[in-house]
Amino acid sequence: MRKVNEALIDDLLSQLTLEEKIGMIHGQGLFQTAGVPRLGIPPMKMSDGPMGVRNEFALDSWINVGTTDDYVSYLPSTSALASTWNRELAYRTGAVLGAEARGRGKDVILAPGINIKRSPLCGRNFEYMSEDPRLVEEMVVPLIKGIQEYDVAACVKHFAANNQETDRLEVDTYLDERSLREIYFPGFKASIDKGESYTIMGAYNRLYGEYCSQSRFLLTKVLREEWNYDGAVISDWGAVKDTKEAAESGLDIEMSVTSNFDNYYMANPLLKAVKKGKIDEEHIDKKIRNILRTMLRLKMIGEERKERASGTYNDPLHREIILECAEESIILLKNEDNRLPLKKSEISTIGVIGQNAERVHSNGGGSAEIKALYEISPLLGLKMQLGGNATVRYARGYYVPEAKKKELNWQSNSLDNQNINKKEKSLPKTIKSRQEELLQEAVALAKEVEDVIIFAGLDHEYDVEGKDRSDMDLPYGQDRLIQEVLKVNPNAIVVIVGGSPVEMDSWSKDAKAIVWTYYAGMEGGTALAKVLLGKVNPSGKIAESFPKKLMDSPAHKLGEFGKHGKVTYNEGIFVGYRYYDSYNIELEFPFGHGLSYTTFEYKDLAVTIDESDEDDIKVEVKATIKNTGDIPGAEIVQLYVADMKSSLPRPVQELKGFTKLYLYPNEEETFTITLNKESFGFYDEKEHGFVVEPGEFEIRLAASSRDIRLRKTIKVDKKYSY
Repeated sequence: MRKVNEALIDDLLSQLTLEEKIGMIHGQGLFQTAGVPRLGIPPMKMSDGPMGVRNEFALDSWINVGTTDDYVSYLPSTSALASTWNRELAYRTGAVLGAEARGRGKDVILAPGINIKRSPLCGRNFEYMSEDPRLVEEMVVPLIKGIQEYDVAACVKHFAANNQETDRLEVDTYLDERSLREIYFPGFKASIDKGESYTIMGAYNRLYGEYCSQSRFLLTKVLREEWNYDGAVISDWGAVKDTKEAAESGLDIEMSVTSNFDNYYMANPLLKAVKKGKIDEEHIDKKIRNILRTMLRLKMIGEERKERASGTYNDPLHREIILECAEESIILLKNEDNRLPLKKSEISTIGVIGQNAERVHSNGGGSAEIKALYEISPLLGLKMQLGGNATVRYARGYYVPEAKKKELNWQSNSLDNQNINKKEKSLPKTIKSRQEELLQEAVALAKEVEDVIIFAGLDHEYDVEGKDRSDMDLPYGQDRLIQEVLKVNPNAIVVIVGGSPVEMDSWSKDAKAIVWTYYAGMEGGTALAKVLLGKVNPSGKIAESFPKKLMDSPAHKLGEFGKHGKVTYNEGIFVGYRYYDSYNIELEFPFGHGLSYTTFEYKDLAVTIDESDEDDIKVEVKATIKNTGDIPGAEIVQLYVADMKSSLPRPVQELKGFTKLYLYPNEEETFTITLNKESFGFYDEKEHGFVVEPGEFEIRLAASSRDIRLRKTIKVDKKYSY
C-alpha cells in the first residue's frame, strides 16, 4: 500500500475536536461523510456501483436530483468481465469506471463485488465474478488498479461470506475455517496485498454470530492484525447494529439509507459514550488515521491535492473499451453443425423471438442500476449490423407482467427483509391467454423464416439485490417457447441473457447453437450481433459451472442456502467445479467452457521444478497452442493442479493459472505459466496456516475443467508453509 505522510496525519488529528472526528466516521449525507473545512478536510463522497456511476441523489433523501448531467457509461457486469479471462481488459475497464467516478466528483466507487458464487440462486450473482477464488484474484487485482489510476478508491465488497440475499440483514453464516481461508478470503486478501484497494466494504450478514460490518474477528483480527490493512473500512448501508461493537472494531465509516444522520450508531450515541468514558477515544483516533491516510492516497488533502486526476465521463474511448469487453465476454456454449456464425450475405429475412431481444437492463438490479447514456439492445444491435439488406421480423414470444411501480425511494425501505423472488403458482386466465397468443405468434414466425434467433433468459426482476431466485427455471414460460420454436425450426439459435445459470435440460439437446451473455453494458447488443454474424469470433468462457438441475449444486445438496436465521456451508471447500469434478456430477456446461469459431491444438507440454529456495518452490509450465482453423481467434488456456495424495480431503483439481492467447490461422505461440508454493498448498487448521505436502502433483492444461488437453506429473520433495 502506498506510503503517505504520517506526520501530516498526526498534525491534523491533534487539531480535530471530538465532534469533528465523529462527523468524519459516519454518513452526513446518503453518500458522503462530513468534512472539516477549517482544516481543509473535505467530505468523502461515494457512489454505487459496479456497472457505472449511479445517478445523483439529494444529500438527505432518495430523490434524483440530476438533470441531464448524470448520464454515464454503462459497463459490463462483473460476471461479464470475469468471462473474458482477460487481465488487461480488467485493468482498462477499471480505468473507465475510475475515470467516470472521478469525472462525477466521487472519491470512492462502491465496487467491485467479488463474493463467491456459491449458489446459482443468489440474486446478486450478476455483480460477482466467479465460483473460483483464483480467477477472482487474477481479475480483481487489475480491475482495482485501473479504478485507482484516477485517484478514486475502489471499495471491494462485501467482506465476507456474503452469498445469499434471503434474510440478508440477519442471516448468520457458519463454515469451517479451512473453507473460509481457501474459498472465501483469497479474493479479498489479493485485493489488499496486490490490488492495494484503498477501501473495503463490510457485509450485511453475520459470520459466527457477529455482524460482518462490526465484526472483531473479520475487521480487527483478520483485516487489521493478520493482513495489516491500513485503508478505510466502510459499512454496507445500514449494516451497523451496535455503537460499542462498531466503535471497537476495525470499521471506520458507518453509512446507512436513512437521513437521521446524527442518530447513526457512530454519531451522537458514540459521542455520548466517549464523553461518559464508556468507549475510549483512542478507537476513534484509529478510524480517523485510516480515513486521513485514504484521503492522502487519493490526493484529497496534502501537498498533492492540486495534482489529483480530474477524470471524465461519457468519453467515446470509454465506449470502445466497453464494446471490446462485451465482445470478449460472450460465450458460445454449443455450436452443432457450425450453425454459427450466420452469414450476413445469405440472410434475406430473419426472425427474432423473445422480449430479451428488446429489453434494456441498465436501470435495474438494485444499487447496480445505472442512468445509462444509452443501451443498445440485441434487436437494435442486429438491425444496425445487418445494415438494412435483411428484413428483421420480431415476435415478443412471451408475456412479461408489468413490473410493480417502484417507489422512488426503494432503497430507503431496503433495510426491510424481502422474500425470495417466487413465481406465481397459477396465472390469471387473461395472462394465460395472452401468453398462448404470443407463443403461437412466435411459432408461426419460426415456421415462415429460415433463420431464427430466440432471445430468452432473466432480467432484473430475478437478478436483483435483496432477493434470491426460488429455482433455476426460466421465467415467463420461456422453456416452453424454446421447445415449441425448436420443434418447427430445429435450426433456431438460442441466446440466453442473464446473471446466473438457468436450467436448460428440457431443450438444450435439441438446440444446435446456444449463446450466453451476461449483462454486457451499453454496447452489449452491438457485441452480440457481431458475434452472431461472425464479425467477432467469441472467446469468452464461463467463470462458473452450469449445473443441469438445482439440487446438483453442492450449496443445496450438501449445504444450506436461502434459509432465514442460521445457514451452514456443509459443502466446505467443495464449491462449484471442485464438487462437480470431484464427484463426477453431470453438468449442462462445465466451469471454463466456451467454444470458438476456430479450433486449437495444445502440444509440447514441459514442466520444470526448482526447490533450491528453502522458503518457496518454482514450477514453470511451458506449452504451445496452435490455431488450426481458418479464422483468427483467442483461446483461454486453463492450468489445473491435482494433488495425487493428501492427508486432508482435496478437490480432484483446482485452477491455479491461465493465459489468453490471440492467434491467426496456423499461428502458434509458446507460453509459460509460473507456479509457486501457493499453487500446491491447502489450509491446515491444526497448523493454523497453509502447507504444501511432499508428493506427486499432476499439472493439467485444459480448455475447461472437463476438457483436459495435456498432463504431466511432478514430484515435490519438501514441505512448505505460508
